[in-house]
Amino acid sequence: MKLASHIERLPRSGIRDFFELVIGRDDVISLGVGEPDFTTPWHIREATIFSLERGMTMYTSNRGLLSLREEIVKYVAPITGKTYSPQTDVLVTVGVSEAFDLALRAIIEPGDEIIYHAPCYVSYSPIIAMCHGVPVTVPTYIENDFDLLAEDVKKRITKKTKAIIINYPNNPTGAAGNLDELKKIAELAVKNNILVILDEVYGELSYDTFVSVANFIPKENLLYLNGFSKAYAMTGYRLGYACGMPDIIEGMMKIHQYTMLCASIIAQEAGVEALRNGAGERETMRADYERRRNVIVSGLNDIGLDCFMPKGAFYAFPSVAKTKLTGKEFAVRLLEAENVAVVPGEAFGVEGKNNIRCCYATALSDIEKALVGMKRFVAKL
Repeated sequence: MKLASHIERLPRSGIRDFFELVIGRDDVISLGVGEPDFTTPWHIREATIFSLERGMTMYTSNRGLLSLREEIVKYVAPITGKTYSPQTDVLVTVGVSEAFDLALRAIIEPGDEIIYHAPCYVSYSPIIAMCHGVPVTVPTYIENDFDLLAEDVKKRITKKTKAIIINYPNNPTGAAGNLDELKKIAELAVKNNILVILDEVYGELSYDTFVSVANFIPKENLLYLNGFSKAYAMTGYRLGYACGMPDIIEGMMKIHQYTMLCASIIAQEAGVEALRNGAGERETMRADYERRRNVIVSGLNDIGLDCFMPKGAFYAFPSVAKTKLTGKEFAVRLLEAENVAVVPGEAFGVEGKNNIRCCYATALSDIEKALVGMKRFVAKL
């Protein structure tokens, strides 16, 4: 049986492909997979266990537990400047990735163009392609702090443009976006009747004052995505959500009910606890990431790998151009020589081919060991 041609053409995830080389090895220091090294805070785990003890093992509404949706609208109101209805404007999903997939499947007609900035999260372009849309890339550069520029977006808008994806703080660069530029992009979206899909899963992991561009996008042009994986160290819970206009949420819900049905009820109970009582631990983790950020960025620059100072998330994205190696060549040879695993930048688009991504959501002692190995490796080149 032959695969569908648009699936056969899809590349494998550059992150997962590379880490096939690491699986089963306990001698590797990994700065790879973007996952907090913290355990989910104890009171959130307790809420999970207690929900099981209460027999919470059934389906929920397709839209998610009402109690969770009520907490979500309270949480996002001061961030977005928007008032959402928990009954009609919120959908609880299996991670932000599902929310993103549902959104694109709900809005794309074959041939519709979706604009996004790169380097970017690995799933954006493949999911657009799976929905028979056309990915339209806007490169960002270290010279501009990896900020998305309105003029570059304007050049790519056509009559077929359906949506613009904005992800700040950004994976993999750690950029947080220039608010003046983002306001101009919001104006372009309104003028051209384009939906802005805003992915702020790293919004709480900001090291400077972060203002969401959602405040400057009319509700009619905004789909706001967020989740629990990064800020609350809940990656395995697979819990995210979307907030938007009722017609879009309804369309997403239809797909969700026929495919995923609902997110796990125990994950949703944990999400309620996280939003109600998790701010303290969230801030503790953020502060610790900031300390690690300062160490790894300073170390990379001392080695000679020019590195932008991340403004959010937990990734450093240094250039390896001075070594005359591509990011992939550097990553493979570093792993072989020093047992240090990083992700080739090209996994996040061709724009990152001369970079590597180093995740600093790992122990400070391991970061310091990794820097020693990288320094030794670069010195030998």
